Amino acid sequence: MNGRILSWTMVMMLGALPVFGQSKTGTTIGQFLLIEPSARIAGMGNAGVSSTGGLDAVYFNPAVIGLLHGYNLQFTHSAWLAGISYDYVAVSLPTGKWGSVVASLTALNSGEIDVRTVDQPLGTGERYSVSDVAIGLGFGRQVTDRFSAGAKVSYVQETIWNTSLNTAVFDFGTLYQVSERGLRIGASLSNFGTKGRFSGRDLSIIYDNDPNRYGDNGALPGEVYTDAFAVPTFFRVGVGMPFRLGPQADLQVAVDAFHPSDNTEGVSAGAELEYARRLALRAGWQSAFQRDTELGLTLGVGVWGKLDVYGYKVDYGWADHRRLGGTHRVTFGLTF
Repeated sequence: MNGRILSWTMVMMLGALPVFGQSKTGTTIGQFLLIEPSARIAGMGNAGVSSTGGLDAVYFNPAVIGLLHGYNLQFTHSAWLAGISYDYVAVSLPTGKWGSVVASLTALNSGEIDVRTVDQPLGTGERYSVSDVAIGLGFGRQVTDRFSAGAKVSYVQETIWNTSLNTAVFDFGTLYQVSERGLRIGASLSNFGTKGRFSGRDLSIIYDNDPNRYGDNGALPGEVYTDAFAVPTFFRVGVGMPFRLGPQADLQVAVDAFHPSDNTEGVSAGAELEYARRLALRAGWQSAFQRDTELGLTLGVGVWGKLDVYGYKVDYGWADHRRLGGTHRVTFGLTF
């Protein structure tokens, strides 16, 4: 049975490879979907497809949903690039022998931006904002003591001033424990969905059907139709391994390889040194070998504890974006 499950996982991994044959940078919508919401895994280079750490790993692999126990709550805030704010909240609910359910909300906001034109480069006095929202619902189940699978569907909306688009995306994932020592292999396909097209009153125009003709109506109401664009589909495959360093010290090592639909392939890797289930130090490197990447070193720290019957986790992750500066994530989690 386990051999058949492993074979199915490998077929899923290899079958997705031909989909991503070339770089198509700047050709997809919904780029906020690629912002990883976990401060813990961000500190490990965002190598999370084989992680079993909890609710924070669901973004990388929905198969983790099947391994969740009890009720879990996670909130992440990130001070993103250029003053952009990013927030993520997720909650998991057990459904008995059927597995678990996860609901999530992702929100990104640019804040107010001055409207500038060629004629008025200092501003027109108007202000606009860009906001992105994704609402997700996922289900996962532990099929055997070593294999779990999961899926998630998300409604996605992007809004630029008075123009917006809507679409839906799907995530699928599997996670398999290869050995008794804890070696794991994971694979996931994220943001597989339909194309989206912008619409709204900002695309309304006044149209003259024939500018060279006099006497006709030169102020016809019209609308600019945009092309439909795909979402950034993302395929990951990775391995993870725990190592016991002492009575109270553990080391987690993870390596991910990924194939995005709008960029070149890359590899991310990271490690977490955990002491007494109270403190963790993390380091990693993301997007190695990816062409023209601005990503690189990541660092992080985390603490655990209990308040009565509630368990809590606080994690911080920093990621270097080179010429763009660094990003900071803080994640707070509760279990009960």
